[in-house]
Order: sequence, then structure tokens, then C-alpha cells
Amino acid sequence: MSDFRSGFVAIVGRPNAGKSTLINALVGSKIAITSHHPNTTRHAIRGILNGPDFQAVLVDTPGVHKPKTLLGHRLNAVVDHSMDSVDAIIMCLPADEDSGAGDVFIAAEIAKHPKAKKIAVITKTDLLSKKSLANRLVGINNLAKGFVWDEIIPVSAAINTSPAPESSSAGKHIMIASTESML
Repeated sequence: MSDFRSGFVAIVGRPNAGKSTLINALVGSKIAITSHHPNTTRHAIRGILNGPDFQAVLVDTPGVHKPKTLLGHRLNAVVDHSMDSVDAIIMCLPADEDSGAGDVFIAAEIAKHPKAKKIAVITKTDLLSKKSLANRLVGINNLAKGFVWDEIIPVSAAINTSPAPESSSAGKHIMIASTESML
């Protein structure tokens, strides 16, 4: 019997949380548009992450927000549908912003999927000091109501690392290893 594993991973979060940047970094190619304008991603975008003994289909989703238009409702519905049948859910949270009602809402939606592994990815860590990042990590851990994060991973696309890298691509390797272990 083979030890090869495969699965689907939804990447969710508020608008401009770094979801598309994360999927581009993990896949190693620009498959999702990135912009400082919110709601650039309007459809679920899939990328495939291959490893020697695993394959993960990453699903980049629109940012979850309080909808004011029919388009907003439909974008949120895309996210809900994307989380329905995945093996793991990655929630992107920007390090430089406090968690608010939107993050609490998304975490509550994640809790409705008990079979999926849950990973919190703290993006934009290059914008904070190590002390501020430590405080942010505690706050993110407290977001999990009704579940426990399987992993909490700080990353930075600007420097392509985790805060204490062994190499220049340590953040990417940590994320790939974590994704593989979730399948």
C-alpha cells in the first residue's frame, strides 16, 4: 500500500489578508491575481501543490466580508461552498491588523466543519516586531471557539520566510510541510 496522500485545502480570510499571495508562493507560480484593492478574487481559483508523497489542491477564495450588494452575498457564498468538502482549511490573518468581527465570523464558519484540519496562517509578519507578533499569535489562538487550530504558522511574502528562518525559503517549506501533514 502506498503512503501517497492527496486532498483539498480551502484558503479563507478577510479581503486583503494575503490569500492569493500565499497560494502563489506555495504553487511557485502566479496563478491568482494580487492587488491592494479588496475583492480582486471573485471566483474560487485552484492551484496544485505537488510533493514526493502528496498532492494538495489549494482553493483560493474571495475575501469574506459583510455584504452590502448581491455581488457581496455571492462572493461569500463561494467561500461557504469551498469549505464544504475540503480536507483542510487555512485561514489567513494579517499580522498588522487586529482581529475583529469579520475574523470571529470566519472562525465560527470554520468551526462548522469539524472533519477539516484547521491552520491559521499569520501573513505580513515582516510588518511587526517579534514582541508584537507574539501578542498577535495569542489573540489568534483565542479566535478558535469550538475547535483548536491544528497549526498556527507565521509567514511573510515580502521576505519569503517565517520569522526565524533556517533558509531564505523557510516559510514556504513550513507551509508545505504543514499542508502535507494535514492530508
